[in-house]
Amino acid sequence: MCLILVGWQVHPAYPLVVAANRDEFHARPTASAAFWEEDARVFGGRDLEAGGTWLGATRDGRFAAVTNVREPGAVKGKRSRGELTARFLLDQQAAQTYAEALTPGDYSGFNLLLADRETLVYASNRDPGYRSLPPGVYGLSNHRLDTPWPKLLKARENFSRALDRLPDEAAFFELLADRSIETDDRLPDTGVPLAWERLLSAVFVQSPDYGTRASTLLLRNAAGDMVLYEKSFAADGSETQSSRISTAV
Repeated sequence: MCLILVGWQVHPAYPLVVAANRDEFHARPTASAAFWEEDARVFGGRDLEAGGTWLGATRDGRFAAVTNVREPGAVKGKRSRGELTARFLLDQQAAQTYAEALTPGDYSGFNLLLADRETLVYASNRDPGYRSLPPGVYGLSNHRLDTPWPKLLKARENFSRALDRLPDEAAFFELLADRSIETDDRLPDTGVPLAWERLLSAVFVQSPDYGTRASTLLLRNAAGDMVLYEKSFAADGSETQSSRISTAV
């Protein structure tokens, strides 16, 4: 997952709004968003290689998502980052309690967002500790929370505008579909070759081997009902599947 935008307690009808793009190698096996067989309270996509998830939620209004930290050449962690989110969703602990018990040294660089009904928590093993976030709009890519990379700043601004158009979801998918590449003078220097910096500067990443695999919108309304919209994409950037999951009775 390479871009997550969160509106936390800023919309009167939707206290949690999440829009996200998951970027990954196209060869990595993936299951689209669905309720999980081992626990029907949990829903989201699944990484079929390591068993975790990049983004998921529960029927009772909890949410978790993870991004990697871009650090070329770093030693690989012993455990998959996707288990950080999956375990939170399955264990049903409070967000702060779960964050306090993390063993961050077991994983490659990660950024983690966890929410229960009362609290939104950000945790990272590259920004030690965790913190509960006040109401606001947040952006997360492959560095620390709200690192001002051009694509994050642009997407976060468009996300804030899209909040005013809820419950219409079209504006969120429009911002997640932005394939424009930043000019070289605006690119961050994250240690990857210039061609990759250019490719990864787009909100929607598209290349034959690596790119945006899924775009997701997650909403929790004031009553606690959750709805997740997901679109999946092929290597050429074409949409291959769309789905909607709702917990409303």
